[in-house]
Amino acid sequence: MNNIFNKLKRNSAALFPALTLVLLMTAISIQAQPTAKEWNQNVIGWNLGNQFECSAPGQDGESMEIGMYENSIKAETAWGNPVVTKKVIKAVKDAGFNAIRIPVRWQCHITNPAAMSIDKAWLARIKEVVGWCLENDLKVIINTHHDKWLEGRPTYQYKDENNQKLALLWLNIASEFANYDYRVAFAGTNEIHLRDNWGKPEPENLAVQNSYNQTFIDVVRTTGGNNAKRHLIVQTYVCNPDFGLYNGDFIVPKDLEDNGNDYMSVEFHYYTPWDYAGECKYYFWGAPYKQYGEASPSDEKTMRDFLDRVVVTWASQGLGLVMGEWGVTDHTKGGQSDLQHQNMAYYCKFLTTEARRRGISTFIWDNNQFGNGPEKFGLFDREHGMKVRNPWVLTGIFGRKY
Repeated sequence: MNNIFNKLKRNSAALFPALTLVLLMTAISIQAQPTAKEWNQNVIGWNLGNQFECSAPGQDGESMEIGMYENSIKAETAWGNPVVTKKVIKAVKDAGFNAIRIPVRWQCHITNPAAMSIDKAWLARIKEVVGWCLENDLKVIINTHHDKWLEGRPTYQYKDENNQKLALLWLNIASEFANYDYRVAFAGTNEIHLRDNWGKPEPENLAVQNSYNQTFIDVVRTTGGNNAKRHLIVQTYVCNPDFGLYNGDFIVPKDLEDNGNDYMSVEFHYYTPWDYAGECKYYFWGAPYKQYGEASPSDEKTMRDFLDRVVVTWASQGLGLVMGEWGVTDHTKGGQSDLQHQNMAYYCKFLTTEARRRGISTFIWDNNQFGNGPEKFGLFDREHGMKVRNPWVLTGIFGRKY
């Protein structure tokens, strides 16, 4: 790029000083793009869960059908949540978060399946919310999330067909966002897995996920603009780090030669230990709380060792690290709710602190579900003015009362 720029500058400086200045500023702008590691540094993010990744009203959420479904523009409220507003985004910013991950399902908003073209109204809506995030100086991740034709068929039978569709889809998405600034990052896929099978994948499944990652990188880079060095995020199979850290299961995609690995991150999800964070088998976690009741065998050392392994495996290759989802469901029993909530705050503090020390961005999952038991990952009550329903979580993350 520098050789081309120098030639243009020499040929135009005398006659077109304004053009020279524009070229110079463009070059500076491109060079100012942060690396993936820089993008992730000190990012404490939040997931806008169960909104734009919903199926259309009345549509089977597991459907693999691609096309415009009836009333698909109303998908963001199809799973019972209210419309996203500026107030939602502002509340997240005011709480202390500095980034938002926006999961997006595209398959029920496709106007032409042959070209994977996207409904303009849906694109406009996504852009509106992204714009609100940027107005609040929040970094943003958008992805393909719950596109079941992609997520649910990681087999050789569908590999070529799905890669062709994925390429066309990201060609359309990336082209629409090519001129957005560096704060916007793209994530190629989500939790790719055979339906109802979250266990160990076959080599075939891993190979298909690796092919998706390469297709995503290749296509986005071709769209130019800020996408040439935009922060792109690729995933392990089912976003389970264990299916990427060992045995060569995860293959780092090849980026543009000038980019190396500098503008690419690996994403994994971390509801770990599941017996504490999601399943509710245990109501305590960590050494200081073992005195109060049976605690998960997975503890602080387990987490530290895991995060160190992630750094050694991927960050050492120049890659950024994104914990795209994490959380601890609200679960209490035995008249110990205050103590157990205190323990959840401890878990949140430990996780985000240890991740931040290693340059790993974290995005807590918020599905706006409240109560006591599994999958109660709600944080802000979107139906009641974004009231914080689980303040102990924010206290753990940010170290102050809410």
